[in-house]
Amino acid sequence: MITSTSTTLLAIATSYLFLLITPTPKSTFHSLFISDSLSDNVSISNHLKTLTRRPHFAGSEANAEAASYVVSVFTSSNIPSHIASYEVFLTYPLSRSLVLTNPPPQPPTTFTLQQETYEGDPYADVAQEAAPTFHAYAKSGSVAGPVCYVNYGRVEDYLTLKEKNGVNVSGTVVLARYGKIYRGDIVKNAYEEGAVGVVIYSDRKDYGGGGGEEKWFPDEKWMPPSGVQVGTVYGGVGDPTTPGWASSGGDCERLSKEEVEKRGEVPLIPSLPVSAADGEKIMMSLGGPVAEDDWQGSKDAPHYRLGPGPGILNLSYMGQDVIATIQNVIGAIEGAEEPDRFVILGNHRDAWTFGAVDPNSGTAALLEVAQRLGKLQKKGWRPRRTILLCNWDAEEYGLIGSTEWVEENREILASKAVAYLNADCIVGGPGFNVRATPQLDELIKKATQEVKDPDNSSQSIYESWTSSGSSPLFGRLGGGGSDYASFLQHVGIPAADIAFGGDIAGYPVYHSLYDDFVWMEKFGDPMFQRHVAAASVWGLVALWLADEEFLPFDYLSYAKELQLSMEILEDEISNKDINLSPMFKSIKELEKAAIKINEQRKEIEVSKSWITWKKDHLKVRELNDRLMMAERAFTDRDGLFGMSWYKHLIYGPSKHNDYGSQSFPGIDDAVKMAKNTHTAESWHLVQHEVWRVSRVIKHASLVLVGQLT
Repeated sequence: MITSTSTTLLAIATSYLFLLITPTPKSTFHSLFISDSLSDNVSISNHLKTLTRRPHFAGSEANAEAASYVVSVFTSSNIPSHIASYEVFLTYPLSRSLVLTNPPPQPPTTFTLQQETYEGDPYADVAQEAAPTFHAYAKSGSVAGPVCYVNYGRVEDYLTLKEKNGVNVSGTVVLARYGKIYRGDIVKNAYEEGAVGVVIYSDRKDYGGGGGEEKWFPDEKWMPPSGVQVGTVYGGVGDPTTPGWASSGGDCERLSKEEVEKRGEVPLIPSLPVSAADGEKIMMSLGGPVAEDDWQGSKDAPHYRLGPGPGILNLSYMGQDVIATIQNVIGAIEGAEEPDRFVILGNHRDAWTFGAVDPNSGTAALLEVAQRLGKLQKKGWRPRRTILLCNWDAEEYGLIGSTEWVEENREILASKAVAYLNADCIVGGPGFNVRATPQLDELIKKATQEVKDPDNSSQSIYESWTSSGSSPLFGRLGGGGSDYASFLQHVGIPAADIAFGGDIAGYPVYHSLYDDFVWMEKFGDPMFQRHVAAASVWGLVALWLADEEFLPFDYLSYAKELQLSMEILEDEISNKDINLSPMFKSIKELEKAAIKINEQRKEIEVSKSWITWKKDHLKVRELNDRLMMAERAFTDRDGLFGMSWYKHLIYGPSKHNDYGSQSFPGIDDAVKMAKNTHTAESWHLVQHEVWRVSRVIKHASLVLVGQLT
């Protein structure tokens, strides 16, 4: 006989047992992740100070020490980690010289090519450890020629010189200013126009606050007159001697230097970067036509003329080629239910100098995410899917560490990677910025609604972001400027890149000696709350991707974005004989497929029960696989024309600007060529590229629907 007392005891025991076996909801852990109790601006500040105490370019002892520090933080956060090393081709400067010869009686000017420390600089004693001012992979050699000013060195700038001013740069040393396009394309464009050498300077108009009474670092955020932007001029990605395969082990197959040069991705004329002060001295040696107003400098700069000459530059550069060891740090939190599905967070560690913004603001945020995830694990959280935390090496040389790793693990990543979330210069100033593939848009919006604005705690990041007037909200990942390139543009993995700040006006000391902890503490993020907020958004998006039963991808957003891109493309194409209807039709099919998979998801959610859980689990897995693999379908095995490593036909770099974020890059390049050549054959190539893009969009629709034709 069961009494009322025993019934009560049974109910209590059942309730207690239910509490024991009912896990804490994942949403509780997600809320905890972004709470004040887990975030720590002091810890982030300490990470950044440790990482940036010495210059640490790729292949240096200091960068190896920084890798060990990352491993130690991962390990102490209960995240198993290892170092994936590669032997890669890097270059370092052996000697550099630049001499300006003016008409008599003016004496020649020999430039020191040095960045100056300042009184009270806490890093003056280690400043000499920084990479000298040079261009990685620059062509060794000595050249001389009259100077010719080419503005930003874009294709359209050379057209202006020739067509409006009758200036031919053949045989000259061109003077270009940084900005607008990738420095490697500045050198490439100069070579194609017949120049014998290139000097690139940081104009005060762009990096120095505009001149006049402006001050500069350490008093203000602006680049000092002696500041120089160092960087690579390599036109490819990954180790130049192992294109398409990983440089793992010392005995792997390699191209010779001559074979590398024949591929056309390393420059064939020498180049050097110089400061604003040196650039203005060279500018004062020029005669010839007066440059147009938008080619002029800051208000107190000398009047810019085009040349050529009469000033003559003697440029000499000698580089050292080495096979150096680089170290990627890989940490993993294994998924409890789907360990074979990977959500990947990545940031690079190497810097040309101290790297407080680029890249170690991102490294400090990565370590903050790792520590918070470690605390969640202690409270019983385990991700549904595996989370990988990756800290790349040799990004500055040409995305080398991430590319070698992706090339080595390409087939595994192609079948198992859910998304790649990148952070490079994650904090360079105020204002949230994000670039992403469109199926991640809504997820990122949702994350910014959950995190407080670090500069106004009365509102969310989303509220300040949407009220800033920036349009569109989302940038896209067409350029090759950071480590997302190999994941998205080579393999076809959904990707995002987040940051606070994001333009040169906010972070003018880019790649210079002055990108140090002092600059960050004074101008970039004095309270390190932007770092905290960035880590919160970055980690929260990763948690949702790792923990949600259904992958939170929205391909309706993708279809809408492609439709907007088509409207821009229609305006760009002047030839009315080009038929764009195949693309419009494919985008409509993608929209229908996105609606259908959303409906299927709702059907599964409604029909789920304890009785059918095993069958439902397989349905969820199959639907998620379609969502995961749809991005892969935007790739084409032949890749972009003339740039076959880049397989993605929706987002990829332009031929004449690796930084240029393009939708439909193959079509865009073909249109530019057709407008220049005005031939029927070139317009036929445009139509061919339209058909290629329409096919990959259709393939993505078929993947989402999940049925054979």
